Amino acid sequence: MYLSSCIRSGRAFVVGVVLSAVLVTLAGAQNQPPQSGDKPAEPTAKPKVQTTQFGPDEPTAPPAKVATRLSTGDLLEVSVYNAPDLSTKARIGDSGDIYLPLIDYVHVAGLTPEEAQGIIEKRLSDGGFVRDPHVALFVDSSASEGANILGSVSKPGVYPVVGDQRLLDVISSAGGFAPDAGRTVTVTHRSQPDAPITIVLARNVADSSEGNIPVFPGDIIYVQKADVVYVVGDVAHPSGIYVDRDNLTVLQALAMAGGATHEAKLNGARIVHRGPNGTTETPLQLKKILEAKAPDVKLEPDDILFVPTKSGVLAATKNTAGFALAATTSVVYLTVIR
Repeated sequence: MYLSSCIRSGRAFVVGVVLSAVLVTLAGAQNQPPQSGDKPAEPTAKPKVQTTQFGPDEPTAPPAKVATRLSTGDLLEVSVYNAPDLSTKARIGDSGDIYLPLIDYVHVAGLTPEEAQGIIEKRLSDGGFVRDPHVALFVDSSASEGANILGSVSKPGVYPVVGDQRLLDVISSAGGFAPDAGRTVTVTHRSQPDAPITIVLARNVADSSEGNIPVFPGDIIYVQKADVVYVVGDVAHPSGIYVDRDNLTVLQALAMAGGATHEAKLNGARIVHRGPNGTTETPLQLKKILEAKAPDVKLEPDDILFVPTKSGVLAATKNTAGFALAATTSVVYLTVIR
């Protein structure tokens, strides 16, 4: 009995020792760091993905570059390497063509400069004009980037509009107003082609701040000519007078023409007016007007002030209006009233 009890006690002791050893081993394994060859345990939670958003001050991806296309009105400078005689400047016409020496007209509107160069090189090569030609094409002024200035300016054409440009700035780029320019300017914005703006500048252009509107690329600016009144007959200087005001009178026009001569028949003077219903003549009491005994008379655009002579040479003309109209063809003295 005693022996059996001892055996059972020994077995229990051995089992307890073994269990203690196993528990100690497991606890040590959990506290030890993983070795270099061991893989760390994967986390049970899904890792957080970090995203980046660009703020207002952070750079964004640049937009794709759009190829430049040639268009009607562009002024091109074309040069051929080792062939200076073939270098030229040409503006793209309404048909989309430019004219070049030897190869005649070339359609370039809608093409990129590189494509146009390739076509010109091929035409020079196929025609046997230049062997292995190298063409350089440069857009001197682009109609899409400039304003087209027409009418009574010194140098009509397309002029670049860079930055904050206004009407008088662009007109100045075109050499300013021509001698026959009036004060009426029409501006058609590219963004509103069906809504042209008509501006009447002040007599002193420097005072035209309200009419000095902004101008943008693609705009069309047209400076209208001043109205004309003709003074013919027995006057010191038969002339056509450019006027840009609405109140030109007979006395003012006569003074601009140097006045009547001593042989003038003042009471035979008349105004020849060309209207939609034909030509009419209005007699004038010019002598009384000069003596301030009759009111001065306002002249309309294209009116002809005709002053005959006392000798009757001019009065003998059967058609006074016809003579006056013919006399205007020899007018060489021009005056602009500002």
